[in-house]
Amino acid sequence: MPQATRPPITADEKAIKALLAAHACPVPFHEIRTRFLGSIASPGLSVSPFEVMKNLWGGQLPEFESLDAVNELIGVLINGLWNSLTRHQKRSEPFRLVRTSVPETRAGLIELALIRRQELDGFIEGLIGGADELDLPTKASSALDTLGEVRAMIAGVHQVASDASKPAELSDIGTTMKHVRELTRIAENELNRVVLDCARARRQLMGSVGTARPTRH
Repeated sequence: MPQATRPPITADEKAIKALLAAHACPVPFHEIRTRFLGSIASPGLSVSPFEVMKNLWGGQLPEFESLDAVNELIGVLINGLWNSLTRHQKRSEPFRLVRTSVPETRAGLIELALIRRQELDGFIEGLIGGADELDLPTKASSALDTLGEVRAMIAGVHQVASDASKPAELSDIGTTMKHVRELTRIAENELNRVVLDCARARRQLMGSVGTARPTRH
């Protein structure tokens, strides 16, 4: 009999956000997603999900009232979110940046640009992981360069939109938001290129091309 297909691991976004708020996590959920994904893709084979989680609080976990509370955080962030993100190491499961509904106003543009900048910062930070040098495969290195350019453009949009002394007509805001959405699509394509190329290189390094399972905790 054919084996039943295992359902993909999913993470409860609402539960994660509530837990992050309860423990006063300084890193927003959308940035945590990309930081985790960057860490999963990182060429470093010794990346520890637990250490990456600790770094959300600056390297030391918050105080807990009980061991159950510790286990809950690990269960939600690592067993849930981290493991759900490993599926994006397959071409059939591309990663998407968060979709958020913001008004076509100056405030909406500021919010959208900030979210995108933080997402790209999170991915790059997770990928590099504090390393002085990063030996990336060719396609991943090129894609990372493009991500850096996209990040700079989005940061520029955020800076200008946040400057109250700059004029901002509604038509200009609408046009700029369209540009940010286009940059979002480019960022997603390049981000997935990094993840897939690093996953391929890791399989080759481990000598099990086509047979290795995605990195899981």
